[in-house]
Amino acid sequence: MNKLGPIIASVGFIMIFVSLIIAISAVPSNLPESDSLLISSLFEGMFDDISEPFQILPGNMVYTSYSTYISDVPLLWGIQIIDYQNGDKLSVGIENIFGDSYGSYIQSDSVLFERISIQQSDTLNFEIENLGSREINFVIMFAEDPENSDAFSNLDSPVMDMVVPLMVSGFLLILGIIVVLIGIIVTLIGIKNNFKNKRNY
Repeated sequence: MNKLGPIIASVGFIMIFVSLIIAISAVPSNLPESDSLLISSLFEGMFDDISEPFQILPGNMVYTSYSTYISDVPLLWGIQIIDYQNGDKLSVGIENIFGDSYGSYIQSDSVLFERISIQQSDTLNFEIENLGSREINFVIMFAEDPENSDAFSNLDSPVMDMVVPLMVSGFLLILGIIVVLIGIIVTLIGIKNNFKNKRNY
């Protein structure tokens, strides 16, 4: 029997295993022990400002603001609902101090990220309403010009320390799956050829 197929498949499984080891080792070990993992803990250094947790009752609103200091750059903002449960929903409206709207958003998942373009330095007011049926705790995060953030441009930053291994892990995982499939195909072809040879005898 041709052993090439099983050998190729074994190499693929090894690559998948190594990719999982790399992915596990890439996640920081000093994350806070909590029932709800904060996104900001994973992407340390990426955000310019992270709020303290807000608490909002059903039907109530909270207000917060953020002042930008750089003109003509994107602003990345995000809200994470802590201890998210199905049915949690927030409405988010954004205006500047002159009443100009920067959009309205509905959040029905645990995390929402949006990017808005800021033409000049401005103060943005966030009106956040709880549309769900239970009390919601959440944090809001801001990052100006995230593409040029030190978190991504500095290879020694905590974010890059995690992102680069995860990229390598993803590449190995995909490659490993492809190699396993090739091994299975080669094995099946070998079995088919052996069956034909036996019939010929």
